[in-house]
Amino acid sequence: MQVTVERNQGLERTVKVEIPASRIDDAVSERLQRLQRSVKLDGFRPGKVPQRVVRNRFGRQVRQEVLGELIQSTFQEAVNQESLQPAGQPRIEPQDEALEEGDFTYQATFEVFPEIELAPLSELQIERPVAEVTEADIDAMLETLRRQRQVFEAVERPAASGDRVVVDFAGRIDGEAFEGGSGENTPVDLGAGRMIEGFEEQLEGASAGETREVTVTFPEDYGSSELAGREAVFDVTVKEVQAGRLPEVDEEFIRGFGIESGSLDELRDSLRRNMERELRQALRTRIKQQVMDGLRARNPVDVPEALVEEETDRLRQQMKQQLGDQANADALPAELFHEEAHKRAHLGLILQELVRQAELKPDPERVQAQLDDLASSYEQPEQVIQYYRQNPQMMQGVEAMAVEEQLVDHVLEQAQVTETESSFDAIMNKRNEQQG
Repeated sequence: MQVTVERNQGLERTVKVEIPASRIDDAVSERLQRLQRSVKLDGFRPGKVPQRVVRNRFGRQVRQEVLGELIQSTFQEAVNQESLQPAGQPRIEPQDEALEEGDFTYQATFEVFPEIELAPLSELQIERPVAEVTEADIDAMLETLRRQRQVFEAVERPAASGDRVVVDFAGRIDGEAFEGGSGENTPVDLGAGRMIEGFEEQLEGASAGETREVTVTFPEDYGSSELAGREAVFDVTVKEVQAGRLPEVDEEFIRGFGIESGSLDELRDSLRRNMERELRQALRTRIKQQVMDGLRARNPVDVPEALVEEETDRLRQQMKQQLGDQANADALPAELFHEEAHKRAHLGLILQELVRQAELKPDPERVQAQLDDLASSYEQPEQVIQYYRQNPQMMQGVEAMAVEEQLVDHVLEQAQVTETESSFDAIMNKRNEQQG
């Protein structure tokens, strides 16, 4: 077998492989001999069909099958021989007629993984925020829980920020009604910021029975392109003004959170544990993101387009799952995902090389910690852990997360890390901004 390699632009390589006729003929003869023992043809007893008849009848088909198998096996031999690492599937182009006797030549074009020289980890600068859950944070969380469970009652006064108004509304653009621009008995929480900017503010001071004309402009990035950036006028009739009433933190309120004893101390302890877990995760996520961004910024890499395409398909499928039956993943343009897919593929190459250099393997204690964390929010965590351990594919994902955590620690041990004081609110608000 003769192999020649041509370097194309960037990471693309073309390998030309010549399979000698003797190898093809031997494989074809062996296949025909096996076929002779089992083939059934009219006029012959099973297993007694002459070899020449079998060859005349099935020779071309067998040669086609043999060449297909030889292309796969010789391609692997060729890349091993030339120490090439293909990224993605090759594009195979036969150079000879497949059914002609003699040598057979094909060429395979593909991208290879890049050679990566990592920048020193000591160049990375990481800011590690330090925060803890205080009694004041727990007090604030209790107030948030009270607001979430407040009840609204009708009042005889003008509406103010924090109130809820029940309204009928009808909107017009250029004097014409538009789809989705009207509603009846719709609750609007003033000051909540859930409506188009300016809508809630213009209802402050309104009383039950009053009709107001509200003018707003839809944002340029509004979901409906027909409405984006356009001015709309709404006739809004306030049917009722309601004020919120916060519940008392009594035994009934506390039992609503699964604390059967009704003890405020138990509720606060439960809140503290949950808040500390969320804080640990948020702090870890923030540091991890800095590590990943820093690694990508300091290690420019030629990324094989095949890897970008794989990530694009993955992102497509994720969006399809998020949108359910509303989305056809194949109809979503690749350009929509290309930038994020390139970032992920780029980072994946860097992390893979770091793991290789550091010889990182899944640490059993880290794996168990990942399992404990995943199961901690369930009522029966042991059953959840057992379910993971009985599912090899899911365990691979857990082990990958553990290795990634180990890698982050490996980087932090060598990077320039500066600690900064922060607070629970600041960390959680930052997380919510990034998720939004």
